[in-house]
Amino acid sequence: MRLVMQPDKMGSYSSEDVVFLLRDISNIKLELTNEKRERLIQSGTHYSEMLPVEYHPSDAYMALFYKTLDDYAQRIAIAVGIVAEQIVARQGLKHLVLVSLARAGTPIGILIKRYIKMRYNVGVPHYTISILRGRGIDETAIRYIFSEHPLAAIQFIDGWTGKGAITKELQQSCELFNANNVQQLDSTLAVLADPGHCTSIYGTREDFLIPSACLNSTVSGLVSRTVLNLQFMQEHDFHGAKYYKELEDVDVSNVYIDRVSACFKQVQHDVTQQISEQSQSPVTWQGLKSVQAIQQDLGITNIHFVKPGVGETTRVLLRRIPWKILINPKYMNELEHILLLAKEKNVPIEEYPNMSYACCGLIKEV
Repeated sequence: MRLVMQPDKMGSYSSEDVVFLLRDISNIKLELTNEKRERLIQSGTHYSEMLPVEYHPSDAYMALFYKTLDDYAQRIAIAVGIVAEQIVARQGLKHLVLVSLARAGTPIGILIKRYIKMRYNVGVPHYTISILRGRGIDETAIRYIFSEHPLAAIQFIDGWTGKGAITKELQQSCELFNANNVQQLDSTLAVLADPGHCTSIYGTREDFLIPSACLNSTVSGLVSRTVLNLQFMQEHDFHGAKYYKELEDVDVSNVYIDRVSACFKQVQHDVTQQISEQSQSPVTWQGLKSVQAIQQDLGITNIHFVKPGVGETTRVLLRRIPWKILINPKYMNELEHILLLAKEKNVPIEEYPNMSYACCGLIKEV
């Protein structure tokens, strides 16, 4: 019987909202410039072995974050309600455990937990765990959850889908876990926005801006991207992350959660109405088809250099070396933060109407 490891307490959220199942590696220097990281990633180093330098947003960008939060709080609250109601209908409440994928999933998982509390007066457990493309899910974290909740009906949660890489990674990880364990995982991912058409539990298929995609750790509980680097980490330990306490003065993680949660009561009617109207369209992986078309059109050698959707495009601008940004003109007035970041970083913008996304970030081959 393997001993159950205990995670480190970390993050700026209340433990009522979420428990991070991670190892705190704040004392290890892992940050590299985007240029260095890009070279290493493109020459075969796994992205989870190092960290980007945290982006310090300009005043103009933060002003835009607050404006966006005001503009979108209700729309996000509705999407959260729709996802939460689908989860409850599917899993029930008795053994439900919400498990967010770090780190974009964390604020969304907290919002879903708070919505369920408001609507059903039930406090469901909520954890955040790490999943890494090509390396799978943190099984130590999954074992910890089952040790705390032996009958857990785990519902995985993320912020949005891009081309579906994490959706597929989760499916493979769950199959592997299920083959080797008595407890069984359901790999269906619940997301706020599913522009990639990769999952059946979603708030919307519109590729719209989730303000928590605008920033890095300062809207995700001051926690870094997750790390798995066996040079200084134990093999069967939790995946690691840093807790950037030094950014407390610019942390808007709880501001974001409170602002959206405050809309829950007033959007209940919209949630009910939209659920009754939402015909469950099938998982078609339509987004991936768009990505393959872009790859072919622009002669891009590696599909991983194409990052579709608002969330992924923002990440390309914040922590990769962008080649250019494709914008669907239909969504131009919703992409102010993308345009601002591209301008700050001198990245060319090109109109590209023929995709199922609002925009797409293209990584430069270095």
